[in-house]
Amino acid sequence: MFNRRQVAGFAVAAFFAVSSVGSFVSAAQAQEKVTVFAAASLKNALDSINAAWKATSGKEATISYAASSALAKQIESGAPADVFVSADLDWMNYLKDKKLIKTDTEVQLLANRIVLVAPADAAVTADIKKDFDLAGLLKGGKLAMGNVDSVPAGKYGRDALEHLGVWKSVSGNVAQAENVRAALALVATGEAPLGIVYETDAVAEKKVKVVGVFPDNSHDPIIYPAAQTAEAKSADAGAFLDYLKTAEAKTLFEAQGFTVLPAAAK
Repeated sequence: MFNRRQVAGFAVAAFFAVSSVGSFVSAAQAQEKVTVFAAASLKNALDSINAAWKATSGKEATISYAASSALAKQIESGAPADVFVSADLDWMNYLKDKKLIKTDTEVQLLANRIVLVAPADAAVTADIKKDFDLAGLLKGGKLAMGNVDSVPAGKYGRDALEHLGVWKSVSGNVAQAENVRAALALVATGEAPLGIVYETDAVAEKKVKVVGVFPDNSHDPIIYPAAQTAEAKSADAGAFLDYLKTAEAKTLFEAQGFTVLPAAAK
């Protein structure tokens, strides 16, 4: 017969055995789920597409949203992403140069535009052209933008303002945010009277309105590439990337204001 101490020892051992098996199963299940690192401006569209993919396939992606620059640096540092969707070509090329992307899987997926936004109840309009009076429109307030050195939307915005000859007049009044959605929030909450964001961000936020659209020739084309990472582990990475190119995904992207590029159409 076992004494009470022996029985208790068996119970503890059994508990840790079951716990270890549970942890192993959880880790295995987590590995099977595709992990996507995507630009913050894609959140509404990709959340909808992920739900549609789950309804179609029974599978679901884990999606992390942030500035493309931050995500690229995380991948460079070894973060376990299977798919990367960038808001510009620069950060995809950054990872390609370091051989951290499967180049044969890359697709130029989407196009976008940058716009000037204000709080929805603001009485302001802008005729965006050479030497327009952006400083006068700000009236001493801040211009919300993504970080102009690293965040794609911020870089496009600064390039456009430089091309139009107005960057110097407002550069001292720029509130630089960690990503474009953070810049959008500054305008939506009234902390900044104006901001430069993607057109799709303006569609996603009802508390702002578009007061002007930047000419396409004032900045480089806004292209969103997508690709599998070199260290992709999930067997579903390719399937999720393929789903982004389907007619169903195209409809959901377009509902958020994106332009689906011909190379991505299936």
